[in-house]
Amino acid sequence: MAFDLPPLPYEMNALAPYISERTMEFHYGKHHKAYVDNLNKLIKDTEFENMPLEKIIQSTYKRPEFTGIFNNAAQAWNHTFFWNSMTQNGGGKPEGEMLKKIEKDFGSYENFRSEFKTAATTQFGSGWAWLVEKDGKLAIMKTSNADTPIAQGLKPIVTVDVWEHAYYLDYQNRRPDFVDAFLDHLVKWK
Repeated sequence: MAFDLPPLPYEMNALAPYISERTMEFHYGKHHKAYVDNLNKLIKDTEFENMPLEKIIQSTYKRPEFTGIFNNAAQAWNHTFFWNSMTQNGGGKPEGEMLKKIEKDFGSYENFRSEFKTAATTQFGSGWAWLVEKDGKLAIMKTSNADTPIAQGLKPIVTVDVWEHAYYLDYQNRRPDFVDAFLDHLVKWK
């Protein structure tokens, strides 16, 4: 079973001006596509060839002999999840049950926002900041490189990609500005 690059849930220019079409052409059209293409090459004629993506990730996690497969599978999954964590005219404070859960587990939306931004901006090098469900509560975590909460048995809710290719064309070295744009204008709470 070969994996395909999943279609975006919006047009390539839909997230502008916060994420430009040019960034999407590189990030989605080249980086994400490369992870999918590389994964297909690496799993061909292996025990992983007919596994679902999540199972490949969980089966190769922390197994050095499968580092290449894990990295490409997890990055393919993480990116698809990231695209689906955003929407045109998104961002801001969530409503309803999500807001209640955030307020219960973080004290306030402002506390959540501060903790999430800190996780995203202090991730050294490449990686991700996540809102996850852990032991029935919301939690914030950051992962480096291709690591992903699903490999650790956690349920991801939202993620922001803080690899430089996610923001450098639009924000250069201003990762905090990118994270602000994500939280204020792009995050998809529904």
